[in-house]
Amino acid sequence: MLEKDIQEVLFTPEQLNARVQEIAREIERDYAGQEIMLISVLRGSFIFMADLCRAIDLPCTLDFMAVSSYGKGTSSSGQVQITKDLSEDISGRHIIVVEDILDSGTTLSYLLKILEHRHPASIRLCTLLDKPERRVKPVKLHYCGFTIPDAFVVGYGLDYSERYRNLPYIGILKPAVYGG
Repeated sequence: MLEKDIQEVLFTPEQLNARVQEIAREIERDYAGQEIMLISVLRGSFIFMADLCRAIDLPCTLDFMAVSSYGKGTSSSGQVQITKDLSEDISGRHIIVVEDILDSGTTLSYLLKILEHRHPASIRLCTLLDKPERRVKPVKLHYCGFTIPDAFVVGYGLDYSERYRNLPYIGILKPAVYGG
C-alpha cells in the first residue's frame, strides 16, 4: 500500500544491512577495548540504531533523545526543541549520537552543543544519511552510511507526517504526496 507513494528505491534492505555492518566495524576499531553509549535521536533513527547496536561487538549502553526542528513539514523550521531528554548522565562517557539524516545541520549542531556541555569523554556523530546540499550549519560527521541527493526520503525509520517508517528500504517519496 505505501509502495505506491515511492518514486524510487535508493537503498535496499540488503544494502542497508551491509553498510550498518561496515559502520559497526569502524566503531569497533575506533573504540577497541572501551565502552560506548549510543544515543538515538528519536524517532527517525530508532531502526538504524537497533541494527547498529546489534552489530557492534563492544560493551554498549543506550539512551534516547527527541529533538525536532521539523514539526510536520519537510524542511527545518530553524526552531529546535528538545521533547525528550536523556535518562543517563553522560559525563566521562564515550558518546556516539546516532541520527537518521544530517540535512541542514540546524538540529544536530544545537544538540551536539548541548551534549558537549555535559562533559562526555568524547562525542561523535553517526548518521545513516548525509544530505550535504542542504547544509546551513557546519556539523562534523564521523560515521556516515550514505550520501544522498536533495530529495525527500522515507523508510527504515524515516517518515513523512509519521508515515512510511516501517518500509524496509529507503526510498524517495513522490513529490505529489507532500506537495513538493
